[in-house]
Amino acid sequence: MITVDQIKTIAVCGAGTMGAGIAQVAAASGYRTILFDVQAAMLEKAQQQITQQLENAVKKSKMTAEEKDAILERIVFTAQVEDCRAELVIEAIVEKLEIKTTLFNQLAAINTPVTILASNTSSLPISGIAAGIDHPGRVAGMHFFNPAPVMKLVEIVKGKDTATDVTELLYLLSTRLGKVPVMVQDTPGFIVNRVARHYYLEAMQIAAEGVAEYKSIDRLLESAGFRMGPFALMDLIGNDVNLAVTRSLYEAYNGAPRFAPSPLQIAKVEEGALGKKSGKGFYNYL
Repeated sequence: MITVDQIKTIAVCGAGTMGAGIAQVAAASGYRTILFDVQAAMLEKAQQQITQQLENAVKKSKMTAEEKDAILERIVFTAQVEDCRAELVIEAIVEKLEIKTTLFNQLAAINTPVTILASNTSSLPISGIAAGIDHPGRVAGMHFFNPAPVMKLVEIVKGKDTATDVTELLYLLSTRLGKVPVMVQDTPGFIVNRVARHYYLEAMQIAAEGVAEYKSIDRLLESAGFRMGPFALMDLIGNDVNLAVTRSLYEAYNGAPRFAPSPLQIAKVEEGALGKKSGKGFYNYL
């Protein structure tokens, strides 16, 4: 078992919005960072995203140009999974169990038995991801929230085989990344996504019934203290991602009506209105 002080390199698999954000957090905290994705276009977009956010921070005098350059120099962008050799690997790819398990087996094969394999999954069971992987005790959940450079909360998830030393290390590491970690057990949706389903689902039910429009619902909830209304937040997360999490919880809880996916969001996803990333969701961003 390694210690938190022995972690020098963090590899992040998946260069989408979340993966890029996690990589930025790691590099900004002084760690050598590897950002991997099989798609070169995703890596290019991630590099642009990280650079833009750091340049904005410089303009706002939140960091110097030298600090920005140092952060970017600590990030290696790669399309080769063989480059993901690190003391800690964080997976942030598509929410499909079989794909995550395949990736973790690839990572286990090229890393040492003490390399920690953490998943950023928001709803899939850590125990299921760890099943069949050598040394499953080093597999845990490390669930960041979007946008990762801004949001402080990180859920540290302990699967049935996860070693206590691993979750304790990830808890301490999270504080070094400037985050606020919370320990949770391996249950569908963990804490935040299980509670948040109803923030989204009830809002969509209200809209579907014609009680109020998206913008009115968002404004009312924001005025009540929420930082973002449910429709703006779903567009930021991605309606496809949000729907996948809802379906995952619906299945995990044996079709409990309270987790039933909304026909409104299903229709949005089917028409390709995924939110900000597609230019259109509940709102138009074109």
